[in-house]
Amino acid sequence: MCRKVIVPFLIISMLSSIPCHARLGQKKDTTGVRSSGNQAVIKNVFVAKKPGKFYGWPANGGVWIWGDEILVGIHEGDFIDIDCSHSCGGKGRGVLARSLDGGENWSIEDPENFVGDEGQITTCPGGINFQHPDFAMRLNWTEFYISYDRGKTWQGPYKLPDFKIGQPLTARTDYLISGPSECMFFLSVRDENVHASERDRAFCARTTDGCKNFEFMSWIVSDNITVRSVMPSTVRISDNHLVSALRRRYDIDITESRKIPNCWIDVYESKDNGRTWGFLSMVANTGKSNGNPPSMVRLRDGRLVVTYGVRSVCSRYYYRPEPQGIFARISKDNGQTWGNEIVLRDDAMKWDLGYTRSVQRLDGKIVTIYYFNTKENTEEFIAATIWDPDAVRK
Repeated sequence: MCRKVIVPFLIISMLSSIPCHARLGQKKDTTGVRSSGNQAVIKNVFVAKKPGKFYGWPANGGVWIWGDEILVGIHEGDFIDIDCSHSCGGKGRGVLARSLDGGENWSIEDPENFVGDEGQITTCPGGINFQHPDFAMRLNWTEFYISYDRGKTWQGPYKLPDFKIGQPLTARTDYLISGPSECMFFLSVRDENVHASERDRAFCARTTDGCKNFEFMSWIVSDNITVRSVMPSTVRISDNHLVSALRRRYDIDITESRKIPNCWIDVYESKDNGRTWGFLSMVANTGKSNGNPPSMVRLRDGRLVVTYGVRSVCSRYYYRPEPQGIFARISKDNGQTWGNEIVLRDDAMKWDLGYTRSVQRLDGKIVTIYYFNTKENTEEFIAATIWDPDAVRK
């Protein structure tokens, strides 16, 4: 009983010990008005759902779009009901979900020689044609796969270099193609300087010869390396201007054995095509259950959209839960400021959700894909929300 009273006071007293930049969630989230997304949401659809199965983490797998055809990488495992951890067991595997009608209907595919198939990792010989019209690339921690037929067949796995950093890579899928043989990669690596249970630091790299050789370019975050930075989602504004949204976390020490995660999304920009980066803005807080990665899309009219999940806390914690669900924010000035938080859906039953990937359809609508659960569907599934960014109440 005493712990329920003491812990909130401990949290408040510990906030002063967080580095200034790690307190952006408390200090600079000035757009914290929530707008109902009901007028913008056209429909929610199931992408992957099967009794006894856990589906999750689209942000790890990447998303690609060719006209009305959308492909997203997801994880499939056995569902095992666990209160304060992922309800995923068995031997998981990477699968793909494909839509041929702009996200209205979906089918699941399990291609050969893909993530989880334990293929022989080799060194890439180079010569990758990044500008092939049906190209896709999947990054998975220390390896990557490529496809020239919209994900129906895959080459690889190819080994990512260690970039002479000396720590394990923790790469997910984020890249920008800049030429037939040129591509920029937005990756991460373990870093013991990070003050969080999950210790990652994001960086930028590139190849100019189709992945025969790689070049480390820069750390995306250099102003406060004690704060976790991982899972960048990057867009190009112009030839030299890049904007990247990042998942952040800093743990507040409550006792020697107990920490409270402080999680949010930041945006950084580069004006020299990835050589140097600087902090631009804070987008949103993402809850205290390890937060959530952002998905950033540059719309055809130039606006930036970031979608993300907000996780509440699991039942073993005593402090008050936060609202949880799938949200979005829109920027009209290349990420300097953000509009009101848009509620895409808030009917989740438990904290394990999010990891959004978003694309813009030919008709201007946005398809946001994520993993989720509800009171009626307690086993985690993949869903997509189709919504109209022009219908959001200002």
